[in-house]
Amino acid sequence: MSIRCKISNCARSTWYSLLFACALAQAGEPAQALETVSLQFKWSHAFQFAGYYAALEQGYYREAGLDVRLLEAVPGLDPLESVLSGQAQYGVGTSSLLLARAAGQPVVVLAVVFQHSPLVLVARQDLTRPGTQGIHDLVGKRVMIEPQSDELVAYLKQEGIRLDRLVQVPHSFEPKDLIAGQIDAMSAYVTNELYYLEDAGMAYQTYTPRSVGIDFYGDNLFTTEQELKKHPQRVRAFREASLRGWQYAMEHPVEIADLILAKYSKQHPRAFYLFEAERMVPLLRTDLIEVGYMNRGRWRHIAATYADLGLLPRDYALDGFLYEPDSRPDLTKLYIALALLTLVSVIAVYVARINRRLGLALDEKSRSEERHRIIFQTTASAGVVWREGFVVTDWNRQAEAVFGWKREEVLGRSFIDFMVPISDRERLTPHLGRLIRENVLPHGINDNLTRDGRVITCEWFNAWLPERPGEPREVVSLANDISERQRLENEIRQLAFFDALTRLPNRRLLLDRLGRVLAALRRDGGHGALMFLDLDNFKPLNDSYGHAVGDLLLVEVARRLCECVREMDTVARFGGDEFVVLLGNLDDDQGLARNHAERLARKILDRVGEPYRLARAQVETAIEHRCTASLGVAVFNEAADEEDILRRADTAMYAAKGEGRNRIAVDAGLPGEAPDREAASHVDRRASHAG
Repeated sequence: MSIRCKISNCARSTWYSLLFACALAQAGEPAQALETVSLQFKWSHAFQFAGYYAALEQGYYREAGLDVRLLEAVPGLDPLESVLSGQAQYGVGTSSLLLARAAGQPVVVLAVVFQHSPLVLVARQDLTRPGTQGIHDLVGKRVMIEPQSDELVAYLKQEGIRLDRLVQVPHSFEPKDLIAGQIDAMSAYVTNELYYLEDAGMAYQTYTPRSVGIDFYGDNLFTTEQELKKHPQRVRAFREASLRGWQYAMEHPVEIADLILAKYSKQHPRAFYLFEAERMVPLLRTDLIEVGYMNRGRWRHIAATYADLGLLPRDYALDGFLYEPDSRPDLTKLYIALALLTLVSVIAVYVARINRRLGLALDEKSRSEERHRIIFQTTASAGVVWREGFVVTDWNRQAEAVFGWKREEVLGRSFIDFMVPISDRERLTPHLGRLIRENVLPHGINDNLTRDGRVITCEWFNAWLPERPGEPREVVSLANDISERQRLENEIRQLAFFDALTRLPNRRLLLDRLGRVLAALRRDGGHGALMFLDLDNFKPLNDSYGHAVGDLLLVEVARRLCECVREMDTVARFGGDEFVVLLGNLDDDQGLARNHAERLARKILDRVGEPYRLARAQVETAIEHRCTASLGVAVFNEAADEEDILRRADTAMYAAKGEGRNRIAVDAGLPGEAPDREAASHVDRRASHAG
């Protein structure tokens, strides 16, 4: 037998003796009782805390030797204070934990659950400007911003919007205030409040700090330095069991939603919890990032944002703030015990353990890389891996399908050169470069090129890949083509708020704009005017040549009306051969406002009365036609209401018809005057049949 075999057998014999002795010692001890700890939520029960319910229900905490109590937040309770005072050992908090640490509070972040914060500003959609509404439209509007919304404040500051330029309203945490129009915008979670807006059918616009590179973490699991120092193993066990729970919860959302309803809260319907679960997927990104992962660079970026707000000093140190689960325990006692073994035994055991760990680590690394490779290649999103200089290092099958280039055609090339439209390159290249240097990877929506020259709109999600020593850092970017979705959304807006024939605003959109004009008058003073216009000789044209020719006349009348008014005014088709012109921002003096409205009415009457040449498809001879209009004008101020204005204008229009047609009648009286019965009933009939 060789010397190596003898040493190995000797070491193995000694090691088995030690294990046997330890087993006998443990057999004499009673079973260890579960340790009771509490976890303080920052809000009421919701899918937002799904991982902790799953860890409890699946027995992960019990397996870790823990009896965990989940504490729901109540009004007036500060989760941070609950943990610092010892009422709970663990808590869920926002990125403002960094401010608490800087203020001397001994908090330690154990894990990040939400890789991206769900906090956004949500505003009522301006239906008059689909697709053009921006964050600067909130200036002067009524906005509710909840406490500790530092990322929103930083976002507004970066956009040049000071808080004093908003009409700030105390936050009620009630989406119905936005739905009812009592406010214009509010801070909200994309996972929560948006459910009720969509359930109410309200059109809304969201503004996220991530659009300007401000990317805070969301919910963070935290504890105290005292808990970590006194119970390091308990901290590790609690963290690992919680993260196992989160992995399970995101893989079984329906089961956890039912669990919440059955055991924790019936405050919301089942559909709400499923909506919350769906909206959390792109915020946690468990398909790309290990649950609980924290990036020190991201925390430095958050600290820099707080420094810009004057809440932290520049270059604030993160020492002790971030938990390091892989830190080694104190092995002094173990070294003393091992010193009692013979030198040969120590060496043999050490080598065997190192070899085993190395083999397991290599196997696990290989399995992990293969698992992520399969996920990357089979995901439904177009996937691009790239490094500094925007150089593509990987390109999945869906990217080939969406953009058209094969993998071998793009490897080693800068995606800026072939995927980004020329008009966007100057803007995007320095912007993306700055974000990379600042360690920020925002979510974004951009136009992109395809190999066949098309321009498509894609929604992008980005994440850092784990670093490899000696290699450049890489980013994985996943894209979904949303061009068709945007087209359908625009079509739906067009059908809902615009007349299909003339492309003018319909009755619904007119009423919305009339409400806005009245709101502006109540804020700034002045007058407005509303004109009802009815074509006088429309029916004979329809009877003689058919509705197709009548439609040609209506389209031409709409075009002429739009030529007569200011860009800020509204021309709408009210139905049939009736049109409405809405004017705002007229003079404070009622007489001058009336004169302005009358001048425009005469201009409209003259323009509408000019001859028409109506060219029919596949017919050489155009139809010559003349028609006039009867026009009723109602001048109003801030005391008026929508129904009264419409009735007064309609009454005036019928007065013009009664006086011989092709003329103007003006009602400049005070609001509230009763129109004659015939005209009033006409307005009511039209309203009941408007569609």
